[in-house]
Amino acid sequence: MARPPHVLAGSLAATLTATGILHLWRPRPFEALIPPALGSPRAWVYGSGVAELACAAAVAVPATRRVGGLATAALFVGVFPGNVKMALDSRPGVRSWARRPLVAWGRLPLQVPLVAWAWRVARDASVR
Repeated sequence: MARPPHVLAGSLAATLTATGILHLWRPRPFEALIPPALGSPRAWVYGSGVAELACAAAVAVPATRRVGGLATAALFVGVFPGNVKMALDSRPGVRSWARRPLVAWGRLPLQVPLVAWAWRVARDASVR
Protein backbone atom coordinates (compact mmCIF):
# COMPACT_ATOMS: atom_id res chain seq x y z
CA MET A 1 0.00 0.00 0.00
CA ALA A 2 1.43 3.37 -1.02
CA ARG A 3 1.90 5.98 1.66
CA PRO A 4 0.29 9.39 1.15
CA PRO A 5 2.85 12.06 0.16
CA HIS A 6 2.36 14.02 3.38
CA VAL A 7 3.28 10.92 5.44
CA LEU A 8 6.51 10.42 3.47
CA ALA A 9 7.35 14.11 3.77
CA GLY A 10 6.47 14.27 7.47
CA SER A 11 8.55 11.23 8.33
CA LEU A 12 11.49 12.58 6.31
CA ALA A 13 11.20 15.94 8.08
CA ALA A 14 11.12 14.17 11.47
CA THR A 15 14.17 12.06 10.57
CA LEU A 16 16.11 15.12 9.42
CA THR A 17 15.11 17.01 12.57
CA ALA A 18 16.34 14.17 14.78
CA THR A 19 19.66 13.82 12.97
CA GLY A 20 20.16 17.57 12.79
CA ILE A 21 19.64 17.90 16.54
CA LEU A 22 21.97 14.94 17.13
CA HIS A 23 24.71 16.59 15.06
CA LEU A 24 24.39 19.76 17.15
CA TRP A 25 23.96 18.04 20.52
CA ARG A 26 26.59 15.28 20.14
CA PRO A 27 28.96 16.35 17.36
CA ARG A 28 31.95 14.26 18.38
CA PRO A 29 30.98 10.91 16.76
CA PHE A 30 30.43 12.68 13.44
CA GLU A 31 33.78 14.48 13.46
CA ALA A 32 35.53 11.33 12.24
CA LEU A 33 33.71 11.69 8.91
CA ILE A 34 35.46 14.96 8.09
CA PRO A 35 38.76 14.72 6.19
CA PRO A 36 41.54 16.77 7.86
CA ALA A 37 42.05 18.73 4.63
CA LEU A 38 38.65 20.41 5.17
CA GLY A 39 39.69 22.07 8.42
CA SER A 40 37.69 22.13 11.63
CA PRO A 41 35.58 18.96 11.86
CA ARG A 42 33.33 20.57 14.47
CA ALA A 43 32.39 23.41 12.12
CA TRP A 44 31.48 20.93 9.37
CA VAL A 45 29.42 18.81 11.75
CA TYR A 46 27.55 21.85 13.04
CA GLY A 47 27.05 23.02 9.46
CA SER A 48 25.61 19.66 8.43
CA GLY A 49 23.31 19.70 11.46
CA VAL A 50 22.01 23.13 10.48
CA ALA A 51 21.62 21.93 6.86
CA GLU A 52 19.58 18.95 8.06
CA LEU A 53 17.33 21.21 10.10
CA ALA A 54 16.89 23.58 7.15
CA CYS A 55 16.01 20.65 4.88
CA ALA A 56 13.57 19.37 7.51
CA ALA A 57 11.82 22.74 7.60
CA ALA A 58 11.66 22.93 3.81
CA VAL A 59 10.29 19.39 3.51
CA ALA A 60 7.70 20.03 6.23
CA VAL A 61 6.11 23.00 4.44
CA PRO A 62 4.09 22.06 1.35
CA ALA A 63 5.07 25.24 -0.53
CA THR A 64 8.80 24.42 -0.22
CA ARG A 65 8.57 20.63 -0.17
CA ARG A 66 9.84 20.07 -3.72
CA VAL A 67 12.94 22.21 -3.19
CA GLY A 68 13.38 20.70 0.27
CA GLY A 69 13.26 17.16 -1.11
CA LEU A 70 15.81 17.99 -3.79
CA ALA A 71 18.07 19.72 -1.26
CA THR A 72 17.78 16.71 1.04
CA ALA A 73 18.71 14.31 -1.77
CA ALA A 74 21.73 16.49 -2.53
CA LEU A 75 22.67 16.57 1.16
CA PHE A 76 22.52 12.77 1.37
CA VAL A 77 24.74 12.48 -1.71
CA GLY A 78 27.07 15.15 -0.34
CA VAL A 79 27.71 13.38 2.95
CA PHE A 80 28.36 10.03 1.29
CA PRO A 81 32.15 10.57 0.96
CA GLY A 82 32.29 11.16 4.72
CA ASN A 83 30.50 7.88 5.29
CA VAL A 84 33.01 6.14 3.01
CA LYS A 85 35.86 7.71 5.01
CA MET A 86 34.32 6.50 8.24
CA ALA A 87 33.98 2.97 6.85
CA LEU A 88 37.59 2.93 5.67
CA ASP A 89 38.77 4.21 9.06
CA SER A 90 36.62 1.77 11.08
CA ARG A 91 38.31 -0.72 13.37
CA PRO A 92 37.03 -3.61 15.49
CA GLY A 93 36.93 -3.00 19.23
CA VAL A 94 36.83 0.81 19.17
CA ARG A 95 34.80 2.56 21.85
CA SER A 96 32.70 4.66 19.50
CA TRP A 97 29.78 2.71 18.04
CA ALA A 98 29.95 4.83 14.89
CA ARG A 99 33.52 3.69 14.20
CA ARG A 100 32.79 -0.03 14.43
CA PRO A 101 33.04 -1.77 11.05
CA LEU A 102 29.52 -3.22 11.12
CA VAL A 103 27.97 0.20 11.70
CA ALA A 104 30.33 2.16 9.46
CA TRP A 105 30.07 -0.20 6.49
CA GLY A 106 26.37 -0.78 7.11
CA ARG A 107 25.65 2.92 6.66
CA LEU A 108 26.91 2.96 3.08
CA PRO A 109 24.07 1.06 1.37
CA LEU A 110 21.53 2.96 3.48
CA GLN A 111 22.33 6.14 1.55
CA VAL A 112 20.55 4.73 -1.54
CA PRO A 113 17.09 4.47 0.05
CA LEU A 114 17.62 7.81 1.82
CA VAL A 115 18.30 9.56 -1.49
CA ALA A 116 15.34 7.74 -3.08
CA TRP A 117 13.10 8.80 -0.18
CA ALA A 118 14.06 12.46 -0.55
CA TRP A 119 13.69 12.25 -4.33
CA ARG A 120 10.22 10.73 -3.97
CA VAL A 121 9.15 13.51 -1.59
CA ALA A 122 10.31 16.09 -4.14
CA ARG A 123 8.61 14.28 -7.02
CA ASP A 124 5.33 13.84 -5.12
CA ALA A 125 5.33 17.53 -4.15
CA SER A 126 5.50 18.59 -7.78
CA VAL A 127 2.54 16.37 -8.72
CA ARG A 128 0.00 18.12 -6.48
